[in-house]
Amino acid sequence: MLRSRRSNLAVPGSSPKMLDKARGLGTDQVFMDIEDAVAPIAKPEARKNIVAALNEGGYEGKVRSVRVNDWTTEWTFADVIEVVTGAGANLDCIMLPKVQTADQVVALDLLLTQLEKSIGLEVGRIGIEAQIENALGLINVDAIAQASPRVETIIFGPADFMASINM
Repeated sequence: MLRSRRSNLAVPGSSPKMLDKARGLGTDQVFMDIEDAVAPIAKPEARKNIVAALNEGGYEGKVRSVRVNDWTTEWTFADVIEVVTGAGANLDCIMLPKVQTADQVVALDLLLTQLEKSIGLEVGRIGIEAQIENALGLINVDAIAQASPRVETIIFGPADFMASINM
């Protein structure tokens, strides 16, 4: 699906105040963050805040995305399961950070498919935004982009990329 993303607002899921304020701001996309903007101890509450914000609505005309934690952490599966089962009907995309291989996109696609089927959503409705943040991800970018028909965007993270190559 083609969705315009000329402007993008990142909002920490740990802040109900910022999630609320994002409703009225003129941006093409709002991504609610559970990853870098949220301390480990606050991640469970951030998930709940994001589910509540998505279900309350007010983000009309915006692509609604949630950045989960990357597959190397212990939080990814809980991020995806809680957000999709709690607010999947009001979610457009999952943003997956630090993607290094196509297999990571395939794994997310499989989990999303299972969740969509289990809660009665159209399979394939929720898109994937893949963040490329290190050299391996950049080497594999073509395979990552083609790993799933759900892939809507490839996002380059220059700061993490530079750190990954000791630049």
